[in-house]
Amino acid sequence: MKKIIYLFIIPFVTLVACTEPATKKLTTEQKDAIIVKLDTLLNKWHRSAANALHQDYIQAMSKDGVYIGTDASENWTRDEFEEFSKPYFDKKKTWNFKTLQRNIYVGETGKYAWFDELLDTRLGVCRGSGVIYDENGKWEIKHYVLSIAVPNENLDTIIQINKEKDSLIIQQYRNE
Repeated sequence: MKKIIYLFIIPFVTLVACTEPATKKLTTEQKDAIIVKLDTLLNKWHRSAANALHQDYIQAMSKDGVYIGTDASENWTRDEFEEFSKPYFDKKKTWNFKTLQRNIYVGETGKYAWFDELLDTRLGVCRGSGVIYDENGKWEIKHYVLSIAVPNENLDTIIQINKEKDSLIIQQYRNE
């Protein structure tokens, strides 16, 4: 009986010990290649908006993606953002974000990445940031946040400008 157990246990332990984990870490070269691919994806995404290519723009986002705009009310699912943005694309009154600087970081397994970017926009300098995920070999934007960059020396002025509306928003969320 012991011989039978050893016949099964030893090969099993050997097999498990020699098997590489499914979440193998990437090399620096592999990460660099992903960064180039994601930089291209983000550049194309911004060009799609500038050229009013609505489907190309929306399809760069994952089905469960989120777009957060500059206003406190702008927290959309991909479908909501698609509906909101379509009239702008139809009228060719879209936005043209030009990247000034971008950082892309790739997770250890190469399935996800995150980024931040400074953008030249009609609003002035903005910051975009987000998460990108590899969904079955296709990189998709899962989460994007756009914010207006406010110089620290202008914060007191901005706080005063926003004070009334901010207090209403705070009150609304505290009452929910």
